[in-house]
Amino acid sequence: MRAADDLSQLTRRRVLCVAPSYSPSFGTFQNAYPLCGKRVGAFMPPQGLLVIAAALPRKWEVRFLDENLETLRDDDLDWAEIVLVSGMHIQRDKIKEINRRAHRAGKTTVLGGPSVSAAPEQYPEFDYLHIGELGDATEELLVRLAANPERPPSQIVLETKERRPLQDFPIPAYHLAELDRYFLTSIQFSSGCPYRCEFCDIPALYGRVPRLKTPQQIVAELDAMVSQGGLNAIYFVDDNFIGNRKAARELLPHLVAWQKKNGFPVQFACEATLNIANETETLRLMREAYFCTLFCGIETPDLDALHAMKKDQNAKLPILESVRKINSYGIEVVSGIILGLDTDTYDTPRQILDFVERSNIPILTMNLLEALPRTPLFERLKSEGRLIEAPGRESNVDFKLPYETVVSMWRDCVAKVYAPEQVYARFAHNCDHTYPNRLQLPLTKARASAKNLKRAFTIARNLLFKVGISSDYRKTFWNLCGPLLKAGRIEQVIHVGLVAHHLISFAREAVRGSQNASFYSAKTRARVENQAQPAPVS
Repeated sequence: MRAADDLSQLTRRRVLCVAPSYSPSFGTFQNAYPLCGKRVGAFMPPQGLLVIAAALPRKWEVRFLDENLETLRDDDLDWAEIVLVSGMHIQRDKIKEINRRAHRAGKTTVLGGPSVSAAPEQYPEFDYLHIGELGDATEELLVRLAANPERPPSQIVLETKERRPLQDFPIPAYHLAELDRYFLTSIQFSSGCPYRCEFCDIPALYGRVPRLKTPQQIVAELDAMVSQGGLNAIYFVDDNFIGNRKAARELLPHLVAWQKKNGFPVQFACEATLNIANETETLRLMREAYFCTLFCGIETPDLDALHAMKKDQNAKLPILESVRKINSYGIEVVSGIILGLDTDTYDTPRQILDFVERSNIPILTMNLLEALPRTPLFERLKSEGRLIEAPGRESNVDFKLPYETVVSMWRDCVAKVYAPEQVYARFAHNCDHTYPNRLQLPLTKARASAKNLKRAFTIARNLLFKVGISSDYRKTFWNLCGPLLKAGRIEQVIHVGLVAHHLISFAREAVRGSQNASFYSAKTRARVENQAQPAPVS
């Protein structure tokens, strides 16, 4: 590979990095944004695109635009020579729209990221396709663009053969993004996952041997993020935080030390396989580092279904026991649930509802099964003739049960799981049995900063009006949050009220048919506005 110093000598170019907008989902909390004030308008900054922006030659002029926060304007395109895009399958239509607009403006377009790396055939219109992670293909791309920024006569496809080690990754270009406009911010420690779940594309895209950054890199990235101020939570977007268990344990003491040094300015969150419940020392250190949320792809309480999808790691301990173990360290569990599995029966909704009630997991991202390219599931269903690409369908899978039955099962589960009384009952359990187990933090300057206090006041005011006064479930809200307020547990009132509002309102939209039944579906819908009165904003 060419050295970074060599690349810095390349001819100056103007590059516009564009993050496409994405469809609303349970897991991206769109309906909570208005309660946070005027600035918050997107879920997380696009980690991959900011890494690429940081990897561009230092002499190049780089701008960043996130369509979830602002509209791509003609003058943005007029400024650029090159438009660089990255995105996921669910953003496919938006990705293509950006390309069309850039081409109409006469600009060269480059596409990288997970969607094109898994399905390059979906993007024949782009000038350059970058397949795979940062590496030798990236450097060849930069050399070509430095030599000639004009559109090539035909599409050029560059595929990474030699990945750049994560230890050599630059700090993402956080300075280009206004981080306090995001619901959460993000950081990456590792890439890859050792497991081979049938529906997951991570092993094919990023490998089964996790590759790692150093703890020193992570600390430097954290410093770069918090220097902007006003951040609340940082999410480790690793495919599996314990993909390399030893490395995770070695990182955590550095996070503990960083939090203590900086006055615990943020809480951490991550995703990991459920067998993290066996890692007692890891959980202890996560508590000390103030990890408050853990996403686990539980997928289903049916052990036979877990075995069929090759996710036996979820059954190392009884699932409910694993959830309780994680909760005992003050960490709230968020779960993924999938309907439409080949093992599903007409009794599956009852099993799921029973599991939700017994586990008291408050947040569940409930999706219909979607077969992603480069997964064992996709290949199996393709060989069985069970892939269906049809406009209007909620999934590309030809289910074993009738399609309308599966969609109806999904809507029924969503309606019952996110009925206000059920949501608040699960949060009440966590208020009693999870949150009290968290590290009791000192009141530091970092936590009580002017930005944090303004954010808390804004959310509390909007919650009071939107939920405590105007909502049809205000009695349910006050039954839980009234005693919490009297006890001075204001942070928990904000967390519960903010998240519950999104879950309840989004579920109602989903039941009406206004939201996709799968976060992974590329099905396009118009953005749905809440039918209730809009929340006041600061």
